[in-house]
Amino acid sequence: MTAPSAAPEPTHAGLPPEPQVVATAGHVDHGKSALILRLTGIDPDRLAEEKRRGLTIDLGFAWATLPSGREIGFVDVPGHERFVRNMLAGVGPVRLVLFVVAAGEGWKPQSEEHLAIVDVLGVHAGVVALTKRDLVDEETLDIAIEDTRERLAGTTLANAPIVSCSSVTGEGLDELRTALDELVAAAPPPEQASRPRQFVDRVFSIRGAGTVITGTLTGGPLRVGDEIEVHPVGARARVRGLQTHKRAIETARPVSRVATNLVGVEREQLERGDVVGLPGQWRPTSVFEARIAPIRGLDHPLSARGAYKLYAGSAERDARIRIYPGSDQGGAGSFARIRLSAPVVLDVHERFVLREAGRRATVAGGVVLDTEPPIRSGPQPERRLAARERASRAELPRLLVTERGAIRTSDLAVLVGLAPTLVPGARRAGAWWVSEDLYEDVTRAVTGALERFHAEHPLREGADLSVARTAAAEPFERAGRGAAPGLVEAMVEDLVAAGVLHRTGSEIRLSAHRVALDERRDEVDRLVEAVAAGGAAPPTVPELIRSGLPREVIDAAGRAGAAPPSAATRASNSSRHMRCTRNLTTVPSARWRATLLYTGCAAACASFTEARGSENRTSPVLPMRTARTRRSVTATQ
Repeated sequence: MTAPSAAPEPTHAGLPPEPQVVATAGHVDHGKSALILRLTGIDPDRLAEEKRRGLTIDLGFAWATLPSGREIGFVDVPGHERFVRNMLAGVGPVRLVLFVVAAGEGWKPQSEEHLAIVDVLGVHAGVVALTKRDLVDEETLDIAIEDTRERLAGTTLANAPIVSCSSVTGEGLDELRTALDELVAAAPPPEQASRPRQFVDRVFSIRGAGTVITGTLTGGPLRVGDEIEVHPVGARARVRGLQTHKRAIETARPVSRVATNLVGVEREQLERGDVVGLPGQWRPTSVFEARIAPIRGLDHPLSARGAYKLYAGSAERDARIRIYPGSDQGGAGSFARIRLSAPVVLDVHERFVLREAGRRATVAGGVVLDTEPPIRSGPQPERRLAARERASRAELPRLLVTERGAIRTSDLAVLVGLAPTLVPGARRAGAWWVSEDLYEDVTRAVTGALERFHAEHPLREGADLSVARTAAAEPFERAGRGAAPGLVEAMVEDLVAAGVLHRTGSEIRLSAHRVALDERRDEVDRLVEAVAAGGAAPPTVPELIRSGLPREVIDAAGRAGAAPPSAATRASNSSRHMRCTRNLTTVPSARWRATLLYTGCAAACASFTEARGSENRTSPVLPMRTARTRRSVTATQ
């Protein structure tokens, strides 16, 4: 980074605070660099070899202020076929183009390939500069204009203005500046509030400053002091400084050329094709699904057996293609799954270019539809991808939840670039979005399982938590989400929070469930009589079980608390022992206190009262559930 300039940023009312970026394109030696030099006063050929050979080899950068006061940045790309990979690194992130054709030489092979590239990249708009007009007469110039217009027909530059000019005489340059001004003014406003992404095209270090990267910034702002993450290496760093057009700034906004000084990462860790973003907002992928379409005039069909190079942003990767059968739509292309040699950062609806490695020719372009496709494409992937292709970004969260059944909120934000507070057709369960249908399926499965458990075990307060988890997992497994950690637990907890379930420790039950002892009243009365008959030394639980009383009846009676006694017992004892049973609420054993309340028996009340008195004297451990405690209490009598 150079010393900061004091030049102020444009302050014209209504103009963007940051410059737009335009990439050049066109055949080698048609005058792209000379034109940029004349428009900006900056020579984009920065390498000594480029100056020696008079040939652009790598990307060059320049900028200028247009007549309106808008600032515009240029990425000058090489035109030679040997350096198309460098050309793609420069034009990949940019959506405005200055297409250059020499009036005297006309259309050339790299003119056609560069046009195919900007066409499949879906540039928003462009201006065509017909250079070297000083070398041709008017008739030749008219022929060149007509031929160029015919070549552009049917492409994204079909309606681009054609301006004839000369970098030598300066003729037509004012008209070209005006056309560029109008191009920038009419361009769609860049995203300002999305996820920032800087496509790295240069990495170097400066003594005293450290590592510096340059690239085109899109999506959202970067600020001095931001913590950033470099993909795909995953390195974390901090933004020490920012510059655009050699001017120090505190905030860089899209779309602009930015030099970013990083602290915490070494130059050797970074390379062209990397992406700088905020931590957690992007996830590199090496497998994705897309629609791919051949360039116009391709003389052979795309084949999965070819060796390809993929270009996205400023990155280059080896690629293998699997074209989905039944999805071929001729010139509109086919749906395909693409595997890369190394991960790259992609966004949905992003454009990319495919070149055949063997023929060294551009053959296709594509649009990213799914950056994290399912492991198995399924029986009809074309239907799933067609729905994605039709969906806007705002509709993608609903579509993604529908496809997967359930997805983490953090994954949704990474995959579609949005963090919605509401997803149509979905419900929030903890850190997950779950489709309405799947949510209802899980709810029915869990409540059904607990209803069956309560019917089979009416005297048990609740089931083990694993019963609910197992029931909840089944619908998720059918939907392909059974292995997702935390999903089942999140769903169970959401049902608890909604009041459908009640959880106590490791037990869970339907909120409406209550232990019902009416059907086991005979066994409860036997239990009460056995406890009462024991006096101050009632039988232990094992003894009660050996006497034929079911353990579940013993436990249920203990949990029932002040459950009503039988009608006969209640009639004979309700008034006589009201006071003493109230007094027994201080007995430490909840189980035996609850059991006592079933007796309605003066003898039992007296026995427990005496036991409580013994506790006050000798502090034996209550409840008296074991033979040892039974002997201890007996000894105090």
